[in-house]
This record gives sequence, C-alpha cells and structure tokens, in this order.
Amino acid sequence: MKDRNKDGLGRRSFLFRTGLAAAAVPFLSNSCRQGTLGTKTDAGDSFEFAFLTDIHIKPEMNAPKGFQMAIDKVNGLNPDFVITGGDLVYDVMRGNFEKSESLFSLYKDMSKGFEMPVYNCIGNHDLFGIYEESPEGPDHPDYKYGMWERHFGDTYYSFDHKGWHFITLNSLDVTESKRYKGVFHKEQLQWLAEDLNKVDKATPIVITTHIPMICAYSQLNGSEGSRTVSNGFEVFRMLEGYNLKLVLQGHIHWKEYGFVNDRFHFLTGGSIAGNGWKGRRHNTKEGFMKIKVQGDDFTWEYVDHGWENERLKTANTGIEVGQG
Repeated sequence: MKDRNKDGLGRRSFLFRTGLAAAAVPFLSNSCRQGTLGTKTDAGDSFEFAFLTDIHIKPEMNAPKGFQMAIDKVNGLNPDFVITGGDLVYDVMRGNFEKSESLFSLYKDMSKGFEMPVYNCIGNHDLFGIYEESPEGPDHPDYKYGMWERHFGDTYYSFDHKGWHFITLNSLDVTESKRYKGVFHKEQLQWLAEDLNKVDKATPIVITTHIPMICAYSQLNGSEGSRTVSNGFEVFRMLEGYNLKLVLQGHIHWKEYGFVNDRFHFLTGGSIAGNGWKGRRHNTKEGFMKIKVQGDDFTWEYVDHGWENERLKTANTGIEVGQG
C-alpha cells in the first residue's frame, strides 16, 4: 500500500502555494469564540489554521467573487495552512466531462491565491459522473474518485504540523441506485489503522471529513435518515486510547460545536457558499472556521468573509446575479 503520510510542507499535487499579496483583515469583534479544555504549554508551539468547507465554486451566481473574498480574508489572517471540508465545486455528480473539468480547473486556479498550503477533502459534489443522468458511466477513467485523484491526489491522507497529526478522510461512496452515501470503505479503514500505528498516543489528532461523523441536525429538525457517516463508530473505536482533539466536518451548511464526554470536540464548519450563493442556509451566515492551537489546546472563531453584505449590495444596485 502506498504511503499517504505527508509532512507539514505538503509536497502533494493538491497543495497550492502562491506569492499573491492581500491586505490584512482583522477578526470582527463579535466573532464566535470557544475555548477548550487542556494543559497550556510553551507558546512557541502555537499555530493557526483555517477550515473552509462547502465552497461550491461555479462560474455563475458571482461565486468566484465570493470565493475570492474568502481567500482574501484568509490571507489577511495569515494562518499556517488551510484545510477544506469538501464540496469544492458545484457540481460534477451529474457528469459532463468538459463542464466538470472546467469546475475543478476553476477551483485549482483560484486556490493558487491562498498564500499558504491547502489540504483538500473530497465531498459528494466532487464525485464525477455518479448520478444516473450522467453521460459518463462507471467505465470512464474519471468516474467517482478518478477526476479528483487526477487533479488533487489521494482522497485520504495524513500530515503532521508542530506536534499535531492531521488526518483527512474520504467519507463517500456510491450506492447501487447511483446516489452517494456516507461511509468509510474498508481499504481506507485498513490504511487508517496503519497510520495510527505510527502515531504516539499522546499526539493531538484532528480528523477532517465531509459527511459528519457526529451531528445533531436530524434530531433538531425531525428529518428522516441520517446526515452522518454510517460507520463513523468504527473510526471512533480505532481512536480509543489516542488523543483525538477535534473532528472537522462539512456537508450540512450550518455551524455546530460539541464536546463529547470529555473525550473530543467537533466543529461543523458552516459554508463558504451558504445556500448555493443565494443567501443563508439553515440561517447560518456564510463563513469559515479559524482555529488557533497552543500546545495541547485550541480555540476557534467563525469568521464572516463578507459575502452576505456583498450579495445584498449587488442585489440592491440592480446588478443581475451571475453577471459579476
């Protein structure tokens, strides 16, 4: 099995760097902040990273302008790196090779604007040609994970940064009825076991997944079905005895924080795109998570990148959405 563990330099095909400059943008004073439990250690161990999920980039709806606003905001905050939470594009599940290729190219080109490494996670909208209506089928070389792997590399991997171990997982597969489902497949679980065998059990661990491993959405909204990975419990079992600190999640387009039985924290990270660039979804303002680590501790803030105000301003001036 090939080695999927990469160091903090991020020498991967899906890690982007650039030298573009951006003006510094401070945190809003009313940003949400949450401290964590733990033992403070030397401030020299501190670092920061940003978690951006559900970007849903497309040429329409002024989405490139909104994403650029998020990139500029991140650059102004100057974290060590960026982690994305899936659904980078909208949408390749319905196939059409040329359109899908252009969406991934748009995301890759714009991501070069980040002034720090970017570690990407795959989402359901990033699975190529899986729907019944797709003109391409399972025999296409880019089917399902293929287009992602060609552009970004492995769909699951790990890296280390200043004593913390980061694991990005692929929470998606395809059903017999040609829909997506939330599951960690067996090959990935085998890889995860091997990866954890190399990690000291005192090392703080962060998991990133698109489909949540734990979430209160269905309970709060009375919706049928599950918004979580069907076998997430297998990963939690594997992590028993390890220093799991945080699970980062996307998919739901809302902001959620939890601390489970004094064991680990989880953050569901809102969305850069909100409701498809048309406004809020679940009344969650468009934004991203900014996480500050200090020793074995972390704090987080939800950062508004300004899209709601810009969208409303554009609408009020009579500019047709999609023409910017």
